[in-house]
Amino acid sequence: MENIIISIIVFLLVIVIHEFAHGYVAFRLGDTTAKESGRLTLNPIVHMDPVGTLLLPALLIISHSPVIFGWAKPVPINPHNFKDPKRGILLTSIAGPAANFILAVVFAGIFKLVIFPHGSILWTFLLTGILISLILGIFNLMPIPPLDGSGIMFSLLPQKAALKLTWLNRYGFIILIVLLYIGLFDKVILPLVSFLMKILVG
Repeated sequence: MENIIISIIVFLLVIVIHEFAHGYVAFRLGDTTAKESGRLTLNPIVHMDPVGTLLLPALLIISHSPVIFGWAKPVPINPHNFKDPKRGILLTSIAGPAANFILAVVFAGIFKLVIFPHGSILWTFLLTGILISLILGIFNLMPIPPLDGSGIMFSLLPQKAALKLTWLNRYGFIILIVLLYIGLFDKVILPLVSFLMKILVG
């Protein structure tokens, strides 16, 4: 029960910082949409999605899944408020995963610098924080809508190529479900997470 509570707390912390990062970078680039909609905050309640933040993670935790993931309500962003829309979309899309990776490094730094008893609450909290931060950071870099990787991809592609791939916006979620079903986590994400975990904590 203790590990379940820690996992829930860490998950909420990680996704809230992820969404806040999107809104904050957009705000710094001239888009006040997130602030005006009340999303430029670390209050987890305003970022919660009933399915992605509550139902799915709860089911994964209860079923003792080795992987916990989900999503929050996307922070609203209006690209027309950016001086350079493509650059604005690129930077705001990168912001969420970047925040996750920075958080993983911070957790790992504390874990290595401060000695906590093996299996203690803080020891478990930090390891869980590193794990979930890396999972969500890597998962969101997948170039499939509605994940952040699609925003990065579309902003980097030439306009003609990007237009040819707009169909992904309609079928992205279905593609994502299929990829998860055939082993996206086991074959791609978890090996990357394991590799980065070894670098961060040894």
